Amino acid sequence: MKKLGILGRPNVGKSTLFNILTRTRKAVVKNLSGVTRDLLIEEAKWWGHDFEVVDTGGLTDSQDLFSKLIKEQVVNYLPIFDFLIVILDGRAGLIPEDKQVVQLAKESGVPFLVLVNKIDQFHKKDEALGEFYKLGVDLMPVSFEKYIQVDEVIEWIISHVKGDEEAKDLSGFTKLCLVGKPNVGKSSLYNNLIGHSRVLVSEKAGTTIDSVEDSFEHDGNKYVIVDTAGLRRNTKKDHLEVLSVYKSEHSIAAADIVLLLVSAIEGPTVQDARILEKILSEHKTPILIANKSDQAKTDVPAFRKKFREQVSEVFRFYPDIPIVFTSAVTGAGKIDLFNTISDTWKQLNKKIPTAKLNKFFYEAIRQAPSPVYRQRDVKFYYLTQTNQKPPSFIAFANFPDGVSPSYRRFLIKKIKAKWDWYGVPMRIFVMKK
Repeated sequence: MKKLGILGRPNVGKSTLFNILTRTRKAVVKNLSGVTRDLLIEEAKWWGHDFEVVDTGGLTDSQDLFSKLIKEQVVNYLPIFDFLIVILDGRAGLIPEDKQVVQLAKESGVPFLVLVNKIDQFHKKDEALGEFYKLGVDLMPVSFEKYIQVDEVIEWIISHVKGDEEAKDLSGFTKLCLVGKPNVGKSSLYNNLIGHSRVLVSEKAGTTIDSVEDSFEHDGNKYVIVDTAGLRRNTKKDHLEVLSVYKSEHSIAAADIVLLLVSAIEGPTVQDARILEKILSEHKTPILIANKSDQAKTDVPAFRKKFREQVSEVFRFYPDIPIVFTSAVTGAGKIDLFNTISDTWKQLNKKIPTAKLNKFFYEAIRQAPSPVYRQRDVKFYYLTQTNQKPPSFIAFANFPDGVSPSYRRFLIKKIKAKWDWYGVPMRIFVMKK
C-alpha cells in the first residue's frame, strides 16, 4: 500500500488534513504548537484507491529534547514514503523553518506537493502566496478549515496512488489547452493538430461537453493538448454546462499555454475578453488564434490589419498577445501556430540573472517618480526572478503597500522592453525587506 507522508512545522494544519483524508478524528487538532509528537498512521480510501496516511510531528529548529527527537524520527522515516505533502501556514508567512522542510522533501527524492494552508480569502490567493514563491516550487493554496481546494489535493494524491503503470509521465511535454466560445472550430483544430478525428465536429454549438486530452509529437517536440467545452455567457448555461465550465477552468489551470480561438470573421467579442481575463487570472500564457481565416472575402493584408485593430480595442488590457491566423479545416497557419508556441515556450522559460536584473532595476526606478506611502518615499532594495512560469518577480521595499498596481505595470513594461520579453503575462510581488 502506498504511503503518504505529511510534513510541516507545528500548527500548520497537518493533523486537520490527516483527519480529512482518513475520515477520522484520530489526530488531535488544537491551536497549539507541538500537539502531535508521535507518528500517526491510518489507512484511507478515496475513489476506489487505498493508501496509508502518516501524520508526522511538527518540525522546528528548537533544541529541546522533543523537537530533536521528532526531527530525527521524521528524517529516519522519509525513505519509506512514496510521496509527500508539505504544509505551510499562509497566515504566518514564510519563515526559515519552512525552507528547511521543503528542502527535506526535495532531498527525499519522491514526488511532493506544497500546500499553503489558511488561505481563507481565496480571491486574494496571489497576494497571499507572494513570498512563498521564493521557495522555487509549485504551490497550491488551500484552506482545510473551509474545505477550499481539498478535492484538488485528493486528485493529486490519487494520481500518485495509481502508480507508474497508470499515471502518464508528462515530463518534457508542453501542455496546451484549447478554449473559446462554442462553434469557433476548437474540435476541428484539435483533430488537425493530433492528426486524426478524435473529437466529434458539428455545426451545432455545445457538441463538446467534456474535456478531451491527447498527446502527440510535432517536429521532434512533445505536446499534450486538451479540447474543452465552449464557454458561453452565464445566462445561457444549463445544468450540464456548469460541469463543463468547471472542467474547462481546471484544464486552463493545468496548461502551460492556452490557445484562445476566436472567429476571424466575427472578430473578438466581449465574451472572448472575459475568457482571456479568466486565463490571465490563472496566470497562464495565451495565444490568440483567429480561426476560419480562409473565409475572408477581402484581400488578406487588409483583413488581418482590421482584425488586429479589433484585438487592440477588445483586448486592450493585454496588448501584446500573440496572434496566429489559421483554418482548422484546411490546415492553413498550422506551421505558424507551432512556431508561435515554440517562441512562447522560450519566453516562458527565459531567466535573467539577478545581477543584470538589478542593474536594470536601478536605472528603471530612476526614470519615474518614487511611489509615496503615507507621506514617505518608497525605497526599493532589489529585484529577483522566481522559478515560476510565466515569469514572476519579487521586489523588496520598505513600504510594499505603497507600490500601486500602475507602478508594477510600469516596471513590467520596462522589463518586457529591455529583454524583448513579449507575449507572456508577468507579475511583480512586493515584499518588505
